Amino acid sequence: MKQLTKAEEDIMQILWKLEKANVKAIIEQFPNPKPAYNTVSTMVRILENKGFVDYEKQGKGHTYFPVVKQHEYSNQSINKLVDNYFQGSFKSMVSFFMKKNDIDIQEMEAILKEINKEK
Repeated sequence: MKQLTKAEEDIMQILWKLEKANVKAIIEQFPNPKPAYNTVSTMVRILENKGFVDYEKQGKGHTYFPVVKQHEYSNQSINKLVDNYFQGSFKSMVSFFMKKNDIDIQEMEAILKEINKEK
């Protein structure tokens, strides 16, 4: 799966939330100042070429929808982060975030409970 740029990821976050949208609806979700219509339209076509988005013809326009699920992309991104910055070790990543972000024992216990629920 290809990596997304920040701008592409912003659009994907909107599409994951809305599930289906035309370019105008996507633009409405952005904070002010809103990006130009042509910019968003171009970015959506790039996402389509990368295989993240597809569309349905609707009148003269298109309604876009995500092809890649958010959890699939998140999982791939986290794995890439762990591989590139923590030598593939989740333990190193967790240790790093505990030291740098002052995660307390209660937060760590809550994280462990969530992990154990998933097993």
